[in-house]
Amino acid sequence: MSQDQEQPLIAHLVELRNRLLKSVLVILVLFLGMFYFANDLYLILVKPLSALLPDAQGQMIATGVAAPFLVPFKLTLVLAVLLAVPVLLHQAWAFISPGLYQHEKKFAIPLLFSSIALFYLGIAFAYFVVLPLAFGFFTMAAPEGISVMPDITNILDFILKIFFAFGIAFEIPVATFLMVLSGITTVQSLSEKRPYIFLGCFVVGMLVTPPDVISQTILALPMYALFEGGVLASRLIRKTDEQAEADQA
Repeated sequence: MSQDQEQPLIAHLVELRNRLLKSVLVILVLFLGMFYFANDLYLILVKPLSALLPDAQGQMIATGVAAPFLVPFKLTLVLAVLLAVPVLLHQAWAFISPGLYQHEKKFAIPLLFSSIALFYLGIAFAYFVVLPLAFGFFTMAAPEGISVMPDITNILDFILKIFFAFGIAFEIPVATFLMVLSGITTVQSLSEKRPYIFLGCFVVGMLVTPPDVISQTILALPMYALFEGGVLASRLIRKTDEQAEADQA
């Protein structure tokens, strides 16, 4: 490797390090800013469950010695990362954008903003719709005479799993659009596979949600609707590109 080749590589590595440091710094600042309110944030997080319990403070327990400290700590750290997602994606975009062609940048910026919005929308949908229904089902399913006393660690793990499952699931339109745009598949091919995709949505819902029909259905139906949205967007973009090519011809 020549000296001229080594220099750009070192420059790229230095830039990558700087952007990673900026991302970590943003997460650290957010974490430190929220940690004082960690317990309050946890109470807000579990509100869909605590609202269904007769005595919210007395019905949730901590079985681990360090759980009262570690659970809010973990929650605050995860929230810091989630809130920093726009900054993280911006740093990633700033690093890779110089190597993209102009027509690639035209699609990349809308997709970047769409990905962020859909991810947060998925988390909001999980918090306001899925969790109340799921917790309502679980609390009502308890046999008579059994006190529902969920552990705070298990509650956090359950909620975070739901959040990430729905956040990622809501990225389906972006993933569908990218597959069509890159030529991996076509709109016609995806349209023909609708029955299999519909079934696949329920299989994914079964794997990533709690073992109840309500949670699985609540994830599967939006996933399929988002898939249809991605197909529709891909079809519209294709028609626009074809029309532009026809006008230039």
